Amino acid sequence: MNTSIIEIQNLRERLEDKLQHEYLEKYIQSPVIDDEKLSILISLVNNKLSLSPIQKDQYIITAMMVQVALDTHELVPVQNDSNETNEEKLTKQLRVLAGDYYSGLYYLLLSEIEDFDFIHTLASAIKKINEYKIKLYYKEVKSFDDFIELTKKIDSAVILQVAQFLYGSTLDQVIADWLFTERMPHEIREAQISGQFPLYEAWQAIDENSNHFSFTSKINGIIHENRLKIADQTSNLPDQYLFIKNHLLNRINETKHHDSPTAEEG
Repeated sequence: MNTSIIEIQNLRERLEDKLQHEYLEKYIQSPVIDDEKLSILISLVNNKLSLSPIQKDQYIITAMMVQVALDTHELVPVQNDSNETNEEKLTKQLRVLAGDYYSGLYYLLLSEIEDFDFIHTLASAIKKINEYKIKLYYKEVKSFDDFIELTKKIDSAVILQVAQFLYGSTLDQVIADWLFTERMPHEIREAQISGQFPLYEAWQAIDENSNHFSFTSKINGIIHENRLKIADQTSNLPDQYLFIKNHLLNRINETKHHDSPTAEEG
């Protein structure tokens, strides 16, 4: 069963409707919904035949609600700028409140479905993410590779916990590798436009001797290596995971063509 564009768009619109808050949107950007995570989540949930249509719908909406809340909190700078305006301070405060608001919606939805196993699954994802972030905050990473692995865990924890809940740990590595590989070209392009590269800034806080060009070159190297590795990983997955194999291979081919100029610039 393949995830259709119409299905993704339909769920995206429903999420946006649930997340809409007129006052928050007056001061901050609309909540970011990661289409790739949503697509993978839909694929994982819809291909679990033991789930009812109602369960599938609830799992997708609530898991993405958690993801949006976490992503919104990520938009808040760790350090304060003494020169920031009152409006910038208000925007920062509202982003924190927005993340809390979206988290509250998620808890409300879960309380309505009374699915305690799934509640525990998403709570475990949040707990793990907080633990990973503490390691980054206290610079408990010994190498660049450790930093990248920790970053991948933070970014993929919600999706991986859902995947484990439904299928065990078979899909963990390939999904974590892919989400990082798919995300990075977007961030590199955004950095070229805005001059801001949050991942590099996080690494620079750990290794003050690092430089932007070297960091970007390393990331582009990881993107290239991961695409080859993921293609190999997917080919070795059992046939029961054909839905995720097809999705990943198609997306790799799409992004390989689309992102090739970025790799050359790096």
